[in-house]
Amino acid sequence: MTMDPTLASHLQELRRGTVVVASLTVLRTPGYGYSLLETLAAAGFEVEANTLYPLLRRLEAQGLLTSAWNTDEARPRKFYTTTPQGNAVAEALRTEWSRLDTAINDL
Repeated sequence: MTMDPTLASHLQELRRGTVVVASLTVLRTPGYGYSLLETLAAAGFEVEANTLYPLLRRLEAQGLLTSAWNTDEARPRKFYTTTPQGNAVAEALRTEWSRLDTAINDL
């Protein structure tokens, strides 16, 4: 089945915001990029690495995530953790998501 380009565009926009909330929520426990991809995929979030890694850098630049390299293992990994500001933003976004979900269902 071929997806209508207009629908595909709107679905992409909808997913972008949900990946931000999901990433900030998951990374309350420190994690690295690939493990986050796996966690999101297992939860049903369709996101590709070439989308996620720039998002992680942007969230870090905004002060919503911190990062640190873990070189204890054979392969160094950059671990991300949600900051207190990131937790506050995630909570506000989840609250707004809930409000919008209720509003849409009420329509």
